[in-house]
Amino acid sequence: MNHGPDDLSSTGEFDSDELALRRMLQQAVQEMEPRDGTLDHLRKAVPARRARKRQAVVGMAAAALFFGTAIPAVVHVSSTGTSANTSNAGHASQTQGGAGQGKEEEGGESTSGGSAGKPEDKGKGESKDADKGKSAGASTGASSGTDPSTSTAASAAVCTAVQLGTPTATTAVPDASGTVYGTFHITNGSTAACTVSGPGIVTPAAQGAADASKISALRHVSGDVASAGLPDPSQEVAQLLLQPGSSYDVKFAWVPTETCPTSEPSTDPSPDPTTSPDASSSEGSSTGGDTGTSTQLLTEDGTTDGSVLVTNTAEGGGPSVSTTVSNACAGVVYWTGLLTSS
Repeated sequence: MNHGPDDLSSTGEFDSDELALRRMLQQAVQEMEPRDGTLDHLRKAVPARRARKRQAVVGMAAAALFFGTAIPAVVHVSSTGTSANTSNAGHASQTQGGAGQGKEEEGGESTSGGSAGKPEDKGKGESKDADKGKSAGASTGASSGTDPSTSTAASAAVCTAVQLGTPTATTAVPDASGTVYGTFHITNGSTAACTVSGPGIVTPAAQGAADASKISALRHVSGDVASAGLPDPSQEVAQLLLQPGSSYDVKFAWVPTETCPTSEPSTDPSPDPTTSPDASSSEGSSTGGDTGTSTQLLTEDGTTDGSVLVTNTAEGGGPSVSTTVSNACAGVVYWTGLLTSS
């Protein structure tokens, strides 16, 4: 049953101001009417909105259920997979070793009972022994050849003078500029390998009319005046493992800086034939008796006879080998480092 404003006022539920406001509102909307079709729209829209709400609620519930079941399943699968791999590995080793059969394999090892892991340990030990054998064989093969260039590591004792035996030295004829090239050839004459750690030292010595103050020795460097005939320093090695019968070389070049002096032929009259031959020969054979210096001999063209003795002393003090460069009075000896023998 609907009550009008008068009825509400009689009940005492609203005061006069509230009743006046209600009348104003009713008067403002009493002429308003809904559009055509509004009721049909509401009949369709309200059920559709309720259906969408139900679908949203169902979707959220399904998502929550999925996450609630998927995460524990993943954790369970991962833990189960680890344990399965461990058990499978144990089972595989047990099957491979024949733990359930109690039989001996080809190597004679029994794998019955709790010793299923021992054959695997033994296999590891055998592989380590095989690796050691391979490395030992490789090092032995590296030092078993006869070519000293196969290894430069100091894997043997330093060569002694006895092991290096008797070296040899050779010189070539002078080239167009007067340069003389030579080689010192040193061989390991012992039955044991030894290490050569350097070329030793090369020293020149003046002989005859050669002037010692004008003779020197220098190590060969790339681009010096002896580069035309001496190998480049890049071919030198710091040390060599010299096998029995193997050799190494040290090369040198004599580069003259001056020619030997010349002397005018003697104007003294010929000796008296009656003079004792012994006296004349003794006068020309010595200049100072106890000094030991020989007189300067002249060649047919009047050039004073001088030469240089070039000596190589191996590393460690021996052995030594020398060769003579003739018609040499002033110059420089350029010498190389340690070279593998070709």
